[in-house]
Amino acid sequence: MSVPLVLQTEDLSDHASAWLGSRCRLVRADPSNRPAFEHSLADAHGLVVRTYTRVDPALLAGAPNLRVVGRAGVGLDNIDVAACRGRGVEVVYTPDANGSAVTELVLAVILDAYRPRLFLDHAPTPARWSQIRKDLTAPRQLEGSTLGVLGLGKVGSRVARAGRALGMNVIYHDVREIPGPGHGVATPVSHDRLLAESDVLTVHVDGRSSNHGLIGAGELARLKHGVVLVNTSRGFVIDTPALARFLRDHPSASAVLDVHDPEPFDASYPLLGIPNAHLMPHIGAATARSHENMSWVVRDVWRVLSGLAPEFPAP
Repeated sequence: MSVPLVLQTEDLSDHASAWLGSRCRLVRADPSNRPAFEHSLADAHGLVVRTYTRVDPALLAGAPNLRVVGRAGVGLDNIDVAACRGRGVEVVYTPDANGSAVTELVLAVILDAYRPRLFLDHAPTPARWSQIRKDLTAPRQLEGSTLGVLGLGKVGSRVARAGRALGMNVIYHDVREIPGPGHGVATPVSHDRLLAESDVLTVHVDGRSSNHGLIGAGELARLKHGVVLVNTSRGFVIDTPALARFLRDHPSASAVLDVHDPEPFDASYPLLGIPNAHLMPHIGAATARSHENMSWVVRDVWRVLSGLAPEFPAP
């Protein structure tokens, strides 16, 4: 085969791009520019994507020479793996590239929810000093609170270990049987018990179709009125209109969401303007180290193009 052509549709680290570019013809391609993208795709042997490029049968139909798709990330929701394999296209990814980054964000938002704070930018009067200290007295602390983990996978288990280290009572529910139980860091409970007992409920489930609407009005009704709900997994897991109603009815509760359906959301998004809904722009993996780790999916892309078995094929 002549020098293979690989299309890169989203950002990678400069080091990873340069590494792959020294071995093949690497071209930055924008799927939103359909004529130019389709022209390049017809000749492409490899495709490297992140979150917002959908690899589906329609795309594959225009890629007769494609041999490998590299997903720089953990989830494969935007890639039809079965359709790829059906056309002889390998799919590779980076299964544990961003676990630490997402775990850090989850801990940061939980601590933020539990500990009100104020940074002083001037010298207060003694009376104001005393009032600030009273106002910032937290009504609760993590030690002794119950952390519920929905999905004890790579990220969920890290969050569970961190919560346990902070003195939290950690419980979890997972559709899989976890040996240990819970690798020794969390207690398995039923789905209903997880919802009813969690002071903090953090969601770490995968993109399978059965997880769409996993937390709807019925599940929200079982939560504690002052729950802190954190979702860094998939936006479609939570029924957004139902969550908006729950938060309006329970002002002591809060939701911190890093993922949304759709992304980016528009002005019609039901959670906008709700003071106890805290919305982030999908930054769970947004650390320089995590981006670097994910970018090195290019190694497996090159292995496939070289006729070798990949180290991290999609399951």
